[in-house]
Amino acid sequence: QVQLVESGGGLVQAGGSLRLSCAASGRTFSTYTMGWFRQAPGKEREFVAAISWSGGHIAYAASVKGRFTISRANAKNTVYLQMNSLKPEDTAVYYCAAVDSAQVVTTVDEYDYWGQGTQVTVSS
Repeated sequence: QVQLVESGGGLVQAGGSLRLSCAASGRTFSTYTMGWFRQAPGKEREFVAAISWSGGHIAYAASVKGRFTISRANAKNTVYLQMNSLKPEDTAVYYCAAVDSAQVVTTVDEYDYWGQGTQVTVSS
């Protein structure tokens, strides 16, 4: 089993930045694709970004491309989401997820492991 724990959420003003971290433990981490998803009240969980096990393939949702950056540090089993130029519409609970795949995966139902989520609130 894989355990994922997110951290770094908080309250920021529009235009500000925040860096989320996801620490993974348990099963071998290096072959996993890691993804970030978010869910706002009354909405479905949506894809934000994903990075392959090698770090060579990255995907972003159109709404965050150019503002968010996903990266991973396999030596310490951690994936990051750097969020810049935050907007009120970015407000949501952000979840880290993992799946044993060498390619990027962008759909919720294909991920096998999930963290507990961390709240990100962006004020206008």
